[in-house]
Amino acid sequence: MPDTTPALVEQLAAALKARGLMMATAESCTGGLIAGACTDLSGSSDWFERGFVTYSNAAKHGLLGVPALLIERHGAVSEPVARAMASGALAHSPAQLAVAVTGVAGPTGGSAEKPVGTVWFGWATPEGVFTEHQRFDGDRAAVRQATVRHALAGLLQRLPRT
Repeated sequence: MPDTTPALVEQLAAALKARGLMMATAESCTGGLIAGACTDLSGSSDWFERGFVTYSNAAKHGLLGVPALLIERHGAVSEPVARAMASGALAHSPAQLAVAVTGVAGPTGGSAEKPVGTVWFGWATPEGVFTEHQRFDGDRAAVRQATVRHALAGLLQRLPRT
């Protein structure tokens, strides 16, 4: 199956540039792969502002302002944490849009409630913060790549209308 990520990045880049908007990422399970996919495209500094890799709970709290109590109550892989990560990326950058991901890429770390492949997404836009849960199949690399594609596609869908 061909990788559709570069095409998604090109679409997103064109849409952001046309609107004069910048984006930021807040990544846990992808460890910077979304930011990497964006910055693979030459000229990305026109629309990609910054990326936060917040793999640990301490990083989520320290860099994005995710309340430690929120992580303690709901777990790092949860809707409230994805929402707080996306909001935190906007609060700690001049970007107007952000995407956040937190999940269990595997092969270890899963549970009955949050099996391997569980990912929570957060998209912060001028209209608000939107969240979504997905469950991806495959090995660690497959889960992470599916997460990157879904994050980019979700941001593209949620862009403000021109």
